[in-house]
Amino acid sequence: MADIALDRLTVGGAVVPALWWFEVRNLLVMNERRRRIAPAGTAIFLADLQKLPIAIDRAPDSETVVELAREHALSVYDAAYLELALRLALPLATLDRALADAAVAAGVELLTA
Repeated sequence: MADIALDRLTVGGAVVPALWWFEVRNLLVMNERRRRIAPAGTAIFLADLQKLPIAIDRAPDSETVVELAREHALSVYDAAYLELALRLALPLATLDRALADAAVAAGVELLTA
């Protein structure tokens, strides 16, 4: 699924909620602590990531995010991704089963392998 998402990203770009910026960096630092990646690898990954056509959305609908979190028993963080996909009528790429289930229930297209 990651390959499909990357292929679509390089062709048509992607939009992510603002929290994605923090999530990516947190994931990298956590993997540094677990010695799965070196700081130099983090720097290379972030440099490569900046070359991709990824737009950061900073205008979530607060009420909708909270409603989606409640309705689908999601974290507010995950609900932000779902709200963005719904608001912009975009497909959603996720490996999170609960978020994927919520997306399907909400009528959002999933990027799948």
